[in-house]
Amino acid sequence: MTLFAGVLMLVNGVLGMLQGVAGIAEDDVYGRVGEYVFEFSVSAWGWIHLVLGLVVAAVGAGILSGAAWAKASGVALASFALIANFIWLPYQPVWAIVSIAIAVFVIWALCTEDTPPVAPPTRH
Repeated sequence: MTLFAGVLMLVNGVLGMLQGVAGIAEDDVYGRVGEYVFEFSVSAWGWIHLVLGLVVAAVGAGILSGAAWAKASGVALASFALIANFIWLPYQPVWAIVSIAIAVFVIWALCTEDTPPVAPPTRH
């Protein structure tokens, strides 16, 4: 499961970078949103997704390489990506829901233990 979470983070990070580049390059790629509490320009959201995607992809690569720091960082970054995509919902609802689902799976996969359970100690 950890391997699959690393692959999902890597792919989600790359797709987030592409999503960010699309937002930075053209302001009319994503739909306009009326009054919204978290209303940023699409270019600002593009930069947020580009930077977040770059960091998520780097941590995904760290998980795939077996780095000790990557598992905790992966949970934190997947949580941050989940929140960012929740706020992004009005701009791109379908992709935001897909990214939220991926983040939830990554958090679950990285928080479950990969080692088999330890047998209880025997009494002599």
